[in-house]
Amino acid sequence: MASNQSTTPPPTLQRGKACLRCRYFLYSIIHQNSLTMLKRALSRKRKMRCDGSKPACQQCVRAKQHDACQYDDGKGKTRTQLLREHIERLEQRIRELEDPEYTSPSVTLHDPHRHGRSESSSSSLTGSPASTGFSLSVSSFSPSANNSPQSSWIQGIPSPSPTPFTDIYHEEPQPTIELAQTLVDVFFSHCRQSLLGLHMGRLRESFTRPVMEQHHPVLTNAIFLWACYISRPGPLSAHESHYLSRALDSVSDALQYQSRLLDVIQASCLLSVYFLSNGRALEGSYHANAAASLAIQCGLHGAMTNRSSSFETTAPISPFKLDPPKDAIEQGERILTFWQVFVLDRCWSVVLHKPVTIPHGSDGYASIIMPWPQDMEEYAAGQIDDLHSFHTVRSFFDHQVTNVRGGFSPLALRVKASALFERAHHLASTWDQPLAMSSAFTDDFQTLEHTIARFIPTLIPVHQLDATVPDEKHAYIATHTLAHAAMINLYYPFGAEDPVSYDKCLRAARCLVSIIKHIADTDYEFLDPIIGPCWTCAVDTLIRELNVIESSWPLVSSSDVRSEIGTMLYAMNNLSARFPLLGYSVAKVQKRLSGL
Repeated sequence: MASNQSTTPPPTLQRGKACLRCRYFLYSIIHQNSLTMLKRALSRKRKMRCDGSKPACQQCVRAKQHDACQYDDGKGKTRTQLLREHIERLEQRIRELEDPEYTSPSVTLHDPHRHGRSESSSSSLTGSPASTGFSLSVSSFSPSANNSPQSSWIQGIPSPSPTPFTDIYHEEPQPTIELAQTLVDVFFSHCRQSLLGLHMGRLRESFTRPVMEQHHPVLTNAIFLWACYISRPGPLSAHESHYLSRALDSVSDALQYQSRLLDVIQASCLLSVYFLSNGRALEGSYHANAAASLAIQCGLHGAMTNRSSSFETTAPISPFKLDPPKDAIEQGERILTFWQVFVLDRCWSVVLHKPVTIPHGSDGYASIIMPWPQDMEEYAAGQIDDLHSFHTVRSFFDHQVTNVRGGFSPLALRVKASALFERAHHLASTWDQPLAMSSAFTDDFQTLEHTIARFIPTLIPVHQLDATVPDEKHAYIATHTLAHAAMINLYYPFGAEDPVSYDKCLRAARCLVSIIKHIADTDYEFLDPIIGPCWTCAVDTLIRELNVIESSWPLVSSSDVRSEIGTMLYAMNNLSARFPLLGYSVAKVQKRLSGL
């Protein structure tokens, strides 16, 4: 009898009084679609009854699940329910951050410490001081019958985030005026490497003004980062990580202010080139894409036209359009900023093997209607070329005869070379070897070859580079390099089958070797990082020639080609000391040569 009494099941609880873990045990097994586990659980059903003991029933105690034993007695929400609600709120917040166009319903808070309070008495976020952006219900965003869904999405500036951003202006300590101006002076001698188009006198003077009248810290910290970066391995470089962190942290704050979009674009360009030149391709690509997208979105590609009136009847007006410039210098800074973004997008898209972000469109909103860039001194004097609208890049490729002044400043030539560099790579990559060349491809190929051939003679001859001032010399070295690299990109895929293409490609590579001979050791720290990938293309061409020579019969001396490759490797090693991006390419080339 004793044994029978010991096996007597515990008294049956009223329905709904078992703990949540025991109640939903079978449900979880069914959800897992495990028939074996279900049969086993059913066979043990009598032994798994909840005894209703508190704070934990015997079944949960045996399973060492004390914390999971919870009772839903209707007097308040269980810990599981509270956690689920918290997760739902977090998921809602994530969705809002990922999709700025998504708007959640009004949010009602629940106090987990007051279980006896009814839902109707819970605090509402609506009306609280920190509720900006949450106080609107979904119905207030519903499009009217007269508006298209697209227009309702972009009308006005989006409401502020429900979670206030950190105010970088007030919370972060700024460097002293003297230190800030010193860092700007260090950066100034290298600003052509990043193509930053700012009036440096105004930039230095801005540090004497109130904080809110200065450039946003996202830009100034990016400039300070570059000042430390180009000072390697000097003492200033020890602060590089500090300013990098501050620049990245400032991005989200700067995006709150429409008036700071230009600062964000310029800072994104600086950050992109910094990452790319250090071999951090993903981060560099991210910031380059961000700069290009913002430049198009705020209308920098048509800064000389009144786009708002041109497109009023056909397309919605971008809420991110910049206010009119205050003077010629500010207008010039916008022109230079767009071309800075354009050059970054065109050149590094080739290196990263990705599509360009600024489209090739020749009509509509995507068209580039912008004068060629000039020197900042001309903008300061009020001399802005061609205030009328024209399609700058399209006219260059189409060889259109226009009465456009300018287009021959060092920066304008650099822009043209960058466009040729990308166009050649893009065109060559569209050729499908198994298929015969179409007439359209042949026409485009010949037109581009003719454009490159016409462009190179407009540059200062290579043998005269040493007679130019240092800033212009470094700019012309980059422009020459890009132009000849464009020729390599255009012909390299056809060189294996076509002797004419092979010769033209080899001739362009040897032109790059001749340019290197005019680069002094003191010039390397001022060169543009994009030169490195161009030299890699030239080395590949020369190594292909070396392979042909050393596999031919009768034997031919390969000393000249090896000397040219040695010259290229010397230059690449020197440049890699400044820009680590090239370190991998140098090691790869040396490994290839060791096998020959």
